[in-house]
Amino acid sequence: MTITQLEYIVAVDTYRSFSSAAEKCFITQPTLSMQIQKLEDTLGVKIFDRSKQPVIPTEIGAEIIAQARVLLGEGEKIKELITDRQKELSGELRVGIIPTVSPYILPKMISGFIAKYPLVKLIVWEQTTEDIVQQLKLGTLDCGILSTPLYEAALTEIPVFYENFVAYVSKNSKLSKKKSISPDDIDMEEIWILNEGHCMREQVLNICQRRRSTKGFQHFEYNTGSVETLKRMVDQNNGATILPELALTDLSEKQLDKVRYFKTPEPAREVSIVIQKNFLKRRMIEALKNELLEFVPKRMKSRKKKEVMEI
Repeated sequence: MTITQLEYIVAVDTYRSFSSAAEKCFITQPTLSMQIQKLEDTLGVKIFDRSKQPVIPTEIGAEIIAQARVLLGEGEKIKELITDRQKELSGELRVGIIPTVSPYILPKMISGFIAKYPLVKLIVWEQTTEDIVQQLKLGTLDCGILSTPLYEAALTEIPVFYENFVAYVSKNSKLSKKKSISPDDIDMEEIWILNEGHCMREQVLNICQRRRSTKGFQHFEYNTGSVETLKRMVDQNNGATILPELALTDLSEKQLDKVRYFKTPEPAREVSIVIQKNFLKRRMIEALKNELLEFVPKRMKSRKKKEVMEI
């Protein structure tokens, strides 16, 4: 059994294809298949069920691959011991970030991060929580910036900030007549929300469903994955929506007049950096966290007087 063979079975598990795994490992498919066959012969078990498309690991194969990921990760930590002795951070940091966070922090922090760490190649994907969690488990992402808690045993969450939710309402909404609101004030028939697959949708539903009556839902069939689109729907089609507080940053004075804050305890979301239990690139991830905190208002760094909405 060799490190290379372990790398090959992890690659096949990640891409669920012998040809794709071979391409990512920069070898021919016959070479990869031969090495995996040798490993299976050595262990006396089948690691992959080749009759399925896409290829999947057998029951014992899944356990072997999980252990292989641990062993390969521990090997990478030896390289990090050397890197940590160096004064400058260097290497590649692969980050996943959800669309309801990305527009409000990424443009602000990215130039500062690159300027401070010019030898780090920052690669960012904007994806849903489900996709980011899956890629973190497979090791194709180094960390994710997500709304938590996730309740994923294989992952570790490092809370960074707590962001309030606010209502954004049109002039014809009953909410516009109030200085501050409670969940029971919300009319479900006028609320615009994100479509399935976005964690903020579930958090908004958690807020709305605390009211005494949950009749309505007429707008829930509208499908959008953009918080910015929700604001425009209110601006042009009336109704109301729920926004994360950082979305208020670029609003005009006229738009800020449409914002209504919730009464204490204010509904909020926890935003964390999420990593594997045995994560690598500790210094780079710590640098990313510190850069995020540079742009987060002080009041968001404490959970005090906030009711965190779970996914």
